[in-house]
Amino acid sequence: MATYCLTVARLQLALGHGARRLHVSAAYRAKAKVSMSRFEPTTFVNYEKLQSNVDIVKKRLNRPLTLSEKIVYGHLDDPHNQDIDRGRTYLRLRPDRVAMQDATAQMAMLQFISSGLPKVAVPSTIHCDHLIEAQVGGVKDLARAKEVNQEVYNFLSSAGAKYGVGFWKPGSGIIHQIILENYAYPGVMLIGTDSHTPNGGGLGAICIGVGGADAVDVMAGIPWELKCPKVIGVKLTGTLSGWTSPKDIILKVAGILTVKGGTGAIVEYHGPGVDSISCTGMATICNMGAEIGATTSVFPYNHRMKTYLEKTGRGQIAALADEYSDLLVPDKGCEYDQVIELNLDELKPHINGPFTPDLAHPVSDVGSVAEQNGWPLEVKVGLIGSCTNSSYEDMGRAASVAKQALDKGLKCKAQFTVTPGSEQIRATIERDGYSKILGEVGGVVMANACGPCIGQWDRRDVKKGEKNTIVTSFNRNFTARNDANPATHAFVTSPEIVTALAIAGTLKFNPETDYLTAPNGEKFKLDPPNGDELPARDFDPGQDTYQHPPPDGTSLRVDVSPQSNRLQLLEPFDQWSGKDLEDLRVLIKVKGKCTTDHISAAGPWLKFRGHLDNISNNMLIGAVNSENDAVNKIKNHLTGDYGGVPDVARHYKANSVSWVVVGDDNYGEGSSREHAALEPRHLGGRAIIVKSFARIHETNLKKQGLLPLTFSNPSDYDKIRPDDKLSIKGLETFTPGKSLAAVVKHSDGSQETLELNHSFNETQIEWFKAGSALNRMKQLQH
Repeated sequence: MATYCLTVARLQLALGHGARRLHVSAAYRAKAKVSMSRFEPTTFVNYEKLQSNVDIVKKRLNRPLTLSEKIVYGHLDDPHNQDIDRGRTYLRLRPDRVAMQDATAQMAMLQFISSGLPKVAVPSTIHCDHLIEAQVGGVKDLARAKEVNQEVYNFLSSAGAKYGVGFWKPGSGIIHQIILENYAYPGVMLIGTDSHTPNGGGLGAICIGVGGADAVDVMAGIPWELKCPKVIGVKLTGTLSGWTSPKDIILKVAGILTVKGGTGAIVEYHGPGVDSISCTGMATICNMGAEIGATTSVFPYNHRMKTYLEKTGRGQIAALADEYSDLLVPDKGCEYDQVIELNLDELKPHINGPFTPDLAHPVSDVGSVAEQNGWPLEVKVGLIGSCTNSSYEDMGRAASVAKQALDKGLKCKAQFTVTPGSEQIRATIERDGYSKILGEVGGVVMANACGPCIGQWDRRDVKKGEKNTIVTSFNRNFTARNDANPATHAFVTSPEIVTALAIAGTLKFNPETDYLTAPNGEKFKLDPPNGDELPARDFDPGQDTYQHPPPDGTSLRVDVSPQSNRLQLLEPFDQWSGKDLEDLRVLIKVKGKCTTDHISAAGPWLKFRGHLDNISNNMLIGAVNSENDAVNKIKNHLTGDYGGVPDVARHYKANSVSWVVVGDDNYGEGSSREHAALEPRHLGGRAIIVKSFARIHETNLKKQGLLPLTFSNPSDYDKIRPDDKLSIKGLETFTPGKSLAAVVKHSDGSQETLELNHSFNETQIEWFKAGSALNRMKQLQH
């Protein structure tokens, strides 16, 4: 390993694949003897700047800071003058880098192209992980995906080359695992166009999921806005042991906070229990923090992170982090807005579901609860992997359970799939024998991609509508998410519990107490799982799957065919007329949970993520209509006929009738996909009026020139009727903190006025007036 001088506080990092060695600028090579790598892009690890900003803010606030505050406020555009009030003010921030997965990168890059800018202003990467459908196995599925998605991959590759964005080819792995292995480090601020970007918090980073328009702001060099987060502290005591895993911590926290309990807050883990969790285990916890609505989650820098950095070829960053360790942990005496305490000695293995990730059960109880509720007990499929649980340690612990069964002559009763998180993980678990064990017990190793976790699963063992149970180590289990079957009862748990339940074939099996029966009749109990945190030998990087952009891409072309059904250049949205919005139709009044999966489904629709008009044909087709409890069946009030939601919206638009959507609580929870905002705007929507919003979706709606509004009195939701017309008043004096009004005209001739709240600041109001944030960006260029 190269020697390193700790006095160097500003280093350029080669943040890429392969050797993962440190890059330093020529000015610093005398102080840091580091082998140079051919991999880029580069960024600065600049703890001096972070420390300086934190010192400025701490002097102003005159109080100890949480770790999240240090990193967030350390990235302020103007630390001297920024108004800072947790939960109230908007912060203008300068993130260090941007990462985009291929399904969201298409629209992000199309928007960046529309901006007219020649090159990204911060290091940025594209990761091909979402478009690979799990069907028969990794090799064949990857080859098929490359063929089916060639047009999209070529677009992303060429756009990356032209605009200075690194490109991770299909097969490289899941974006969040790649970030952890290459780009995340303690104190960095990264935004990613995927809701599980917080995975990087396992390395002490502030990594936040955003929509593509936010990514465009940062890539354009514009300060990025974030409402100043509150901070929820989770104090961990005791030690993880036995069947209890890091996943159980977030499963328990999800049960406590629910799917919206973390909204507007960063969850900060601290306390003596932290040291019993591996770095990748911390990443698992932060990853699934998206399921409680948290802005992000983070752990303090410790020896586990240092070891992981060293093992992934970034020992110099670890040495630098050691020097600035006080900056990378919370101050003593810092205050949290809420504190949850968990004793890891007492924590039991958990399994959450079905249909929502916050319905928490101890594994010991889920069988009886399933019986009481009529949930199918037979486990049809067990699936391990995903961005949440696909580390070397995860695979090792799962393999240790599988090996015990194999030694007794048992294989899985359920189908069993294994999804490695990255090419590096795939190559290393293959070299070290884990893949062989998992295959022999009945597992099929899938491509290094998202696969079934996001609905990219060509499942054929059950018919659509057939009730069945699957158990996964994924993060999200909304209705029909994994296999497009609304009758599938999906449960999320740790990889080792998934493996045990797949072997036993039933939810009633508790591996801590129950026995399995070998083919010879012998009854035996599984020992608690074990697995190395990191490989004894170095990681095997596997195939080189990274493409670095050329130094100058201005002469390169990015072609989008007008005849393409996968890609479509964007046309600017219309500007605000300057008047109140009159006589808006209620397109649909949504009943109950409405995630971004309900608003813009994934699975087979992913192929259209780069073509706004085509993907708009899935708008709200999963949402429940309060009028008839049906999905994708609403009344067209111009014709009197019932039709699909996108069809009615298109008819209204063609007849110059604007419309609104009315929704329930935590509207837009789940994925960061901005298509859930782009589609309503494209099809003529003007406002989304709900009881409450999920953070990312609310911002995405603002970015596209829509009005996300909330009922001042949540019970006013009940006053809206499907055949109402709404006029939104007060827009001519639209200002931050001042509510708007909805004049509701009922079909019987009566009308009433409802108060509507909003969270727009002055900048966001300019987005609305311009028609979108992108329109406003272009205005400011002239």
